[in-house]
Amino acid sequence: MLGDLRLRHFRCFEKISVQLHPGFNFFLGANGEGKTTLLEGACVLLRLQSQRTPSLAPVVQHGQNSFAVRGTLGAHTLEFRYSRLRRRVLFDSGEPRTLTDYLRLAPVISFANSDIELIRGGSEVRRRYLDFLGAQMDGTYRPTLRAYERALRARNYLLKAPIPRTREREAYDLPLIEHGVRLRQLREGLTGLLAPLVRDAYQQISGGREECSVRYRAGAAEDFEADLARTRGEEQRLRQTLVGPHRDELELSLQGVDAARFGSEGQQRTVALALKLAQAHAFRQAGETPLLLLDDIFGELDEARRNALLDHLPDDTQKLVTATTMPWRQVAAQAVYDLRDKGVVRRQA
Repeated sequence: MLGDLRLRHFRCFEKISVQLHPGFNFFLGANGEGKTTLLEGACVLLRLQSQRTPSLAPVVQHGQNSFAVRGTLGAHTLEFRYSRLRRRVLFDSGEPRTLTDYLRLAPVISFANSDIELIRGGSEVRRRYLDFLGAQMDGTYRPTLRAYERALRARNYLLKAPIPRTREREAYDLPLIEHGVRLRQLREGLTGLLAPLVRDAYQQISGGREECSVRYRAGAAEDFEADLARTRGEEQRLRQTLVGPHRDELELSLQGVDAARFGSEGQQRTVALALKLAQAHAFRQAGETPLLLLDDIFGELDEARRNALLDHLPDDTQKLVTATTMPWRQVAAQAVYDLRDKGVVRRQA
């Protein structure tokens, strides 16, 4: 559990420190007062990436050149310093043996209003959902994904060359196939783990009125090498790689029909919540205790779904929750923080 969190030159905060409870932490304040930034700081500290933006450059406070996040995790001290020229990760004041070791210290799951894009958005959003979980659950996932992406970028670059560079492009076929086959196996395994958890979470939040199903659809035939050879003429015409895990899809259905096309907004938001709850329960099954970040999501849910979500969050996880008000339920929070005084965090009794 995170014992404290300190941010310096991080978005709207020049400097701020918060002591956290190991259970339910509730941050209350108006829009623009830094609630989401505190959650983002926790994510950046533990994952070295933001749940809000693919790049860390916008996180640096305006007028500054760098930021730092620091915190305690159990008996350990963690720190991440970022500038546009350098990044430095510290574990107990020294550099960790590998970043993989550091990133496996504490898993993180983020809930936000934008999660509805998991249903409405393009397939890349759902692939990122799988990748964010996979990178935290399996030490081989992130290196496999990065290796596949490197081979794909190089291959597409050569396909776009004004003069055909066939032999150079063929040199990237082998790593593309090798890492692509492994990535498909990892994503299939993740989907098999998640599918029953998503189904159960959806029924818990919705009151058991409908059934939600998840299915993995690969972006290439089972014989990836043959599929790559089959599409060679077309990819030379379109100048891009047409098959592979970069075309994978996670199909989401309600009562057997496409959730994006036929689900109501309330149903779609419930599917998004079920996907995130399934991640939390997947970690618990694996013996891990994730940090849950719930960013101002309650205003988009009716009262029954709000309360059902809170009731089905794993009991032994640490939760950082934000909201503008809390009139709809007496939240059983162990710590409530008020940010409504010019961004100053005050812990209420």
